[in-house]
Amino acid sequence: MSRTAYVTSGRYAPPAARRELVAVSADGARLHVEEHGDEGAPAVVLAHGWTCSTAFWAAQIRELARDHRVIAYDQRGHGRSPAASRYATEALADDLVAVLGATLAPGEKAVVAGHSMGGMTIMAAAGRPEFAEHTAAALLCSTGSARLVAESLVVPLRPGRVRTRITGAVLGARAPLGPVTRLARRVLKYATMGPGSAPDKVEACARIVHACPTGVRHAWSAVLAGLDLEANLAALTVPTAVIGGKDDRLTPIVHARGLAAALPHCVGLTELTGMGHMTPIEAPEAVTGAIRELTVHLTHVTDELKETTP
Repeated sequence: MSRTAYVTSGRYAPPAARRELVAVSADGARLHVEEHGDEGAPAVVLAHGWTCSTAFWAAQIRELARDHRVIAYDQRGHGRSPAASRYATEALADDLVAVLGATLAPGEKAVVAGHSMGGMTIMAAAGRPEFAEHTAAALLCSTGSARLVAESLVVPLRPGRVRTRITGAVLGARAPLGPVTRLARRVLKYATMGPGSAPDKVEACARIVHACPTGVRHAWSAVLAGLDLEANLAALTVPTAVIGGKDDRLTPIVHARGLAAALPHCVGLTELTGMGHMTPIEAPEAVTGAIRELTVHLTHVTDELKETTP
């Protein structure tokens, strides 16, 4: 997907990368990867969510690249990563460890942050030796581990089978989203953002989401509908922060609270009043700040390695 599909000015315009490369996943899927900031700086890895792309992290990349090496990649089928033949949580984990292996030196660690499906990617990879080798701390942002369709509030009905069935049909629709129109912005804002979201934030999100290919959007919706990663949480033993919007209809705040309670080493739960699902764009300072707080753990790990290296 061409970068011209996204906004071209302001804080949500994707910044130019210092370096671009391709990481190859276990099944041969090719993943577009960008690096920003100085090569020798502490590393941060960003994994975006369903229907998004590296452009979703523009505000975080622009700020963090001042003193970090920021690595962002397009999930398979999104952005500039080609569509693949396999869509599954195992593929998400395969892709993340492929990116970590392609961008980090042996033993080098990073703070890994994931939004929505990106957070699910982190959960899926938890317990893998490659993830442990390269991860000092993690951020789970606006995400959940299971029951996504049943607990979604996108459809304004009482909880139950009817709402779950309608929600699944809406989120899994095969119809193209079409151009970004005034109506499209209103629908997207209702479903994914807080009621007070500014027009520039809505525009940036709409451009990103509408750029996702219809087939890819549908394929991943089926994976998310059956998501169950709760058993993986016990393996996510690195210091992990959780952040969520109180007005999130896609992954309501109950998910963030559940994750914080289940994680072996949760270092904080941040609940953002008035924010919806698109927190990195809706509340960029809060999300960037949460990542920066986690880099303290990265610094500690780096210092320990220096002390033990002959």
